[in-house]
Amino acid sequence: MSKICLGLEGTAHTIGVGIISDDGLILANKFKMYHPAEGGIHPREAANHHAQHIVPLIEEAMISANISYRDLDLISFSQGPGLGPCLRTIATSARALALTLNLPIIGVNHCVAHIEIGRLTGTKDPILLYVSGGNTQVIAFVKGKYRVFGETLDIGIGNMLDKFGRFVGLRFPAGGAIEELALKKPQNFIELPYSVKGMDISFSGVLTASQNLYKKGKSLENLCYSIQEVTFAMLTEVTERAMAHTEKAEVLLGGGVACNKRLQNMIKQMAVERDAKFFVPEKGLCIDNGVMIAWLGLIMHNADIEMSVEDTVVRQRFRTDEVDASWR
Repeated sequence: MSKICLGLEGTAHTIGVGIISDDGLILANKFKMYHPAEGGIHPREAANHHAQHIVPLIEEAMISANISYRDLDLISFSQGPGLGPCLRTIATSARALALTLNLPIIGVNHCVAHIEIGRLTGTKDPILLYVSGGNTQVIAFVKGKYRVFGETLDIGIGNMLDKFGRFVGLRFPAGGAIEELALKKPQNFIELPYSVKGMDISFSGVLTASQNLYKKGKSLENLCYSIQEVTFAMLTEVTERAMAHTEKAEVLLGGGVACNKRLQNMIKQMAVERDAKFFVPEKGLCIDNGVMIAWLGLIMHNADIEMSVEDTVVRQRFRTDEVDASWR
């Protein structure tokens, strides 16, 4: 008989509740995003948003899954990395639910969850280009661990887009608006810093240059177009080199910025030229979501990984390469 896990995601601006069985059947995927009135994410306000919506969202997911709490076998939650107040809110909710229902609890690594949901829905052994607000990493499974082959040296790609968007008056999150503005004609390329250092990348120079050029009167549409072309080319370069080094034949996109069609097309073209497979999950599984947390929790639980309540302390800087992926 299959096991069922309820997963809670809450590393940043999105709170998610997912329910999935260990045969891969997704029973529910509910989420709600925090939208600040102005500016970017305030961690405490985001945590208050999560606390306000967690119970209704769990109830909504249970109704959608058409199961009772007695049908659950496991509670899983995002243990890190992420914003401290948000992580603690979700961890507290997970502990309360697990203790009330007398169920085992497992905290999982948010980044690895993106990989494992991709492996469930379309890939086997990919390079993951993980692009979100707070994280930018190129990850692959090699010699028993998920290893980071390249990452940002300063800010995540999503954070960079949001900072530029806030500077020019776009609403948070700004990635979608920047993508739309980049499509407007004429698309005149503006030179911006291209900063790849070995296998790592830096976005702060692109951000500063773009802000300065905007103040000097450069077209917002052309700046958005150029920001995407430069930063996505940087990401494509380091991803391709990681594929060459590891000899992987699959590439997976994960994280909120992975929804960007231009980034998808650039990575896909690179993969096609390498005779490799390209995959990006559907939007509800690409952005931060509870299903991926529940799925990784089930994988770990079925691999006999156990946690006590004392083990579920949140880890704001929980690195991908610290996870012992014994299930693989």
